[in-house]
Amino acid sequence: MGDVRRIRLQIHGQVQGVFYRANARSVATRIGLAGWVRNRPDGTVEALAQGSNDQIEEFIGWCRQGPPAAHVDRVEIAVEVPGGEVPAGFEVRFHQQAGWEY
Repeated sequence: MGDVRRIRLQIHGQVQGVFYRANARSVATRIGLAGWVRNRPDGTVEALAQGSNDQIEEFIGWCRQGPPAAHVDRVEIAVEVPGGEVPAGFEVRFHQQAGWEY
């Protein structure tokens, strides 16, 4: 797999309510990434992805487009140190806070 990279993405635009998370999970699983994706209360989608350089670049490319119903304005990318808490596969995460599911 080569060198392992880990990134955190914040995707802005019309990205909630358009199956962005489910499609991101499918793409990430197909290309073999580990990590997760979730909605944020501010209307963005956040993803953590870990894998090879090629896998990461393919995922970033997909995130810039998203699924057909999405309209992505921009993608912020933060590079992180590989390792730490990462699921074995790629999952959609949900969190309940003050009635908000993200």
